[in-house]
Amino acid sequence: MQLTEVRIAGFGGQGVILSAIILGKAASIFQGEFATMTQNFGPEARGGACSAQLVLSSSPILYPYVIRPEILVVMSQEAYNRFVPELKEGGTLIVEQDLVRVTDLPASTKVYSVPATRLAEELGKRMVLNSVMVGFFAAVTHLLDADAVRRAVADSVPPSFRDLNLKAFEKGFEYGINVAPTPGDTAPEVSVKYFDGVA
Repeated sequence: MQLTEVRIAGFGGQGVILSAIILGKAASIFQGEFATMTQNFGPEARGGACSAQLVLSSSPILYPYVIRPEILVVMSQEAYNRFVPELKEGGTLIVEQDLVRVTDLPASTKVYSVPATRLAEELGKRMVLNSVMVGFFAAVTHLLDADAVRRAVADSVPPSFRDLNLKAFEKGFEYGINVAPTPGDTAPEVSVKYFDGVA
């Protein structure tokens, strides 16, 4: 794996930090690569802006901070507005379909959208949307081995919620498989839903 910078952003309560922990653990513990993770968040426990930065590589990482992420995952409009200007040209943008309106992007940006919150609600717990998102991430980026991410999910959540989170992972992964090409294929046109605030 070449050195890849990833930023995950949203608001408190969406599992932003846990998402980054899972992906970093998948790379470093279950895939034998290297990973660093830094985080920042507001003073609010829930509802405040937060983000996590991951650097993933097959060789030791000399600088642990994200400068120009190749992959940006955003789960709120505030996160989109704040961080999308940092996305590297030709980078990959993953958005929570129902919470983020995508506008003014360079044509070279690859955009994937997933209704992660809705898919989590179908399982009965909105709180597992982060596991949906990491499943989707694994499917569309092909950056990490899916089984490594799956094992990291199981290892990172309380035992009483393990089965639910694994179901959420599979739901996100399956959704991503249906919108993403396999490595070497041409990327399909991806439909992005624009959120206009109308129910």
